[in-house]
Amino acid sequence: MARVIAISLNPALDLSIQLDAVRPGEVNRSESSRMDAAGKGNNVARVLRALGHDVLVTGFLGEDNQGAFERAFAAWGVEDAFVRVPGETRVNVKLSEADGRVTDINGPGAQVGETYLAALEAVLADHAGRASAVVMAGSLPPGVSPERFEQLVRFIGTLEVPVWLDTSGAALKAGFAAVPFAVKPNDVELGEWLGAPVNGREAVVEAARRLNETGIHNVFVSLGGDGMVLSTPAGVWSARPPAVEVVSTVCAGDTLVAAALHGELMQWPVEETLRFATALSADAVRHVGVGDIHATDLETLKTQCVLQQLTDGRPAGEWRV
Repeated sequence: MARVIAISLNPALDLSIQLDAVRPGEVNRSESSRMDAAGKGNNVARVLRALGHDVLVTGFLGEDNQGAFERAFAAWGVEDAFVRVPGETRVNVKLSEADGRVTDINGPGAQVGETYLAALEAVLADHAGRASAVVMAGSLPPGVSPERFEQLVRFIGTLEVPVWLDTSGAALKAGFAAVPFAVKPNDVELGEWLGAPVNGREAVVEAARRLNETGIHNVFVSLGGDGMVLSTPAGVWSARPPAVEVVSTVCAGDTLVAAALHGELMQWPVEETLRFATALSADAVRHVGVGDIHATDLETLKTQCVLQQLTDGRPAGEWRV
């Protein structure tokens, strides 16, 4: 298996609460709750490690509550190379309702200065030579501007290791400019990049191909319950997931990134990668947490995925697995 570096610049302790429905201004009683060491890069790392890859996690952790993360990293079996910064790592609250709606209440994160950014770059320089890919996922902490983030992505590019990027807002636009190997925007984020709404599959395909033209090799466009579109220089595909009961969508995107990267590292055909990534992310929404690679019906979920190869936004053959 491959070695992967997973970066969470702004990790979090996720307090996930399940309840029937959120009633603002009233006392709400939960059905269950759990606290997890998280951050999008860490979530990706958990899946990749479960799939057998050698994973190093890094980014910035607050010194005051690092213990929960250290215990989680040991349990997952990943190597901890996080840069410690003064203060506490943030706590994010995620309210999951019975109808699948999720309300996020996210903290800002610990302040990160240039000294700590330089320390992170040193960590990456030390470890990138043995890595097959770097995943950068999640939001930016206070003190890291989009412009500085772009510099960081470009710096990793100079280390000659493919960068897989999953972020949002101004950070995503800055990341696009740094030309990573792979990105995972949604249709709304594509519209923000273009400066105009992206409505319908043909518009999604056109926008994704424009990103390919900038030099980004793999563009995975997340479409929620409608699945995703993958655009590469070699072609465009869509994948629609099976119908499942939605409990929480919180880790579905992170699971998709990890599963897609796994397929790339294993040199699978595009169709096999899409089937696996779509099915595993479908499993993730059925429970709180990342997709379970040992789900007993994972093969069934894969057979229920519908894939389609697209040419200029028009179907060019359809198959079920």
